[in-house]
Amino acid sequence: MKSDIQIAQEAVMLPVIDIARMLGIEDEDIELYGKYKAKLSLSLWKKLKKRPDGKLVLVTAITPTPAGEGKTTTTVGLGQALNRLGKKAIIALREPSLGPSFGVKGGAAGGGYSQVVPMEDINLHFTGDIHAITAAHNLLAAMLDNHMHHGNELDIDTRQIVLRRVMDLNERALRKVVIGLGGKVDGIPRESGFDITVASEVMACLCLAEDLMDLKQRLGRIVVAYNYKGAPVTAEDLKAHGAMTLLLKDAIKPNLVQTLENTPALVHGGPFANIAHGANSIMASKMALKLGDILVTEAGFGADLGAEKFFNLVSPYAGFKPDAAVLVATIRALKMHGGLPKSGLTNPDIVSLKSGLSNLEKHIENIRKFGVPVLVALNHFPSDTAEEIEMVMSHCREMGVAIALSRVFSEGGIGGEELAKELLNILEQKTGNYHPLYDWNQSLKAKIEIIAKEIYGAAGVSYSREAEQAIKRYEGLGYGELPICMAKTQYSFSDDPVKLGRPVGFNLSIKELRLSAGAGFVVALAGSIMTMPGLPKMPAAIDIDIDADGRITGLF
Repeated sequence: MKSDIQIAQEAVMLPVIDIARMLGIEDEDIELYGKYKAKLSLSLWKKLKKRPDGKLVLVTAITPTPAGEGKTTTTVGLGQALNRLGKKAIIALREPSLGPSFGVKGGAAGGGYSQVVPMEDINLHFTGDIHAITAAHNLLAAMLDNHMHHGNELDIDTRQIVLRRVMDLNERALRKVVIGLGGKVDGIPRESGFDITVASEVMACLCLAEDLMDLKQRLGRIVVAYNYKGAPVTAEDLKAHGAMTLLLKDAIKPNLVQTLENTPALVHGGPFANIAHGANSIMASKMALKLGDILVTEAGFGADLGAEKFFNLVSPYAGFKPDAAVLVATIRALKMHGGLPKSGLTNPDIVSLKSGLSNLEKHIENIRKFGVPVLVALNHFPSDTAEEIEMVMSHCREMGVAIALSRVFSEGGIGGEELAKELLNILEQKTGNYHPLYDWNQSLKAKIEIIAKEIYGAAGVSYSREAEQAIKRYEGLGYGELPICMAKTQYSFSDDPVKLGRPVGFNLSIKELRLSAGAGFVVALAGSIMTMPGLPKMPAAIDIDIDADGRITGLF
């Protein structure tokens, strides 16, 4: 089979202006970025907001493994299949970060015959949104250090500066740095560090904002440091939020592209789900719900991360009421959760598969806790045997869960029609009763422990001394009613990446809490999770190249 990039390069794309017209969007409401990319104007929302909403379907997955699950591919293929069945479906995805694109994961535009295009552009600089976020974040950092250099009128305690800098690449050497070295004119020496841009609070602010002025207010609330009295110092105190908003005036506009089968796709915002909230922008999803019959969107990594945050954090902020969730699983990944090494995944192994089904069970149970109907999408691989497929199908039926085989990678929309028909059946039954799992008015510890015990299956939660102090400080400053954004490994329900399957009896260790007052949540970091990834021994960048004719190779 051809590589993803070969398939994408051979795609017959429609001019994006025609994709917009398919949705009933007038030419004056799109801003072209070449022939196949466009931004939707902010004025479009004023025309759409009184329209009724379509159905909201969230695509999530079992716990990720190196064997791959195909969540984005399923999202794209399902959208294509729904359109083949006569529904006006739109998909909404996050923008890929350059970190994974050049690191270990590769691109994030789907795969096979279920991709969003132009794939090379989307996986690289796209429309510049992530770079604008990087610039806005680092402008704030520069203005903070400049303020201290020129007299420090806000009495900022240099020992209590919490803002770090960001860049959109994996760079472990910048996790911890010392800045301000040199002479008196070079700043105040202090320890600091870098996070990857997709973990920036500025990214979260943009993705959760309802409009430009809401974004400005959120940016203004970002806490950058504390003064000598222990009071928070914000971006608004530094008078930085206006200029930051200016840098983001175009980045806030949702991006319109298409799939290989010309299904409309809004690709906007890119927070990771293991260290951030893991969903595309609220603005993109709200527009899509008004423009189509069905919005198919996704949340990053497994359902214990992206879906939990979508249900507990994003939906309450946006006013969403998800109608259904599609849970992607593969036989390969289930066998790995059952103890089979990656080298043996193409071999039939009923014993490992049966053991690995516990991971699928837990994710199904978790989604049901939010009152959302679940449909399992069994993403087909050529090595899957009939016996293995039947085992997963039977197990889901015994749990009372709908399941469908999906071949969207190899066949595109037609390979997702079985899945789409099952989904339409669920949507027509209207059996959902969505509700968050916790009340935001509960204490920070109570919310953390509900997630740890109910979603992860932890026996208990332990807190470092620093985490205990942070909880006391945040609740004392009035931030205790914010929701929780958990940051932990994506490879396990626990905070230990080697504990596959469905671990039990473990203790979740919270090492640190970070306040994201502008975005509107508190980040709880568990285990050894880091907010600046490193490159693997053989990064994907090694195989990525471009020739004299501008043809890109090796990108996914």
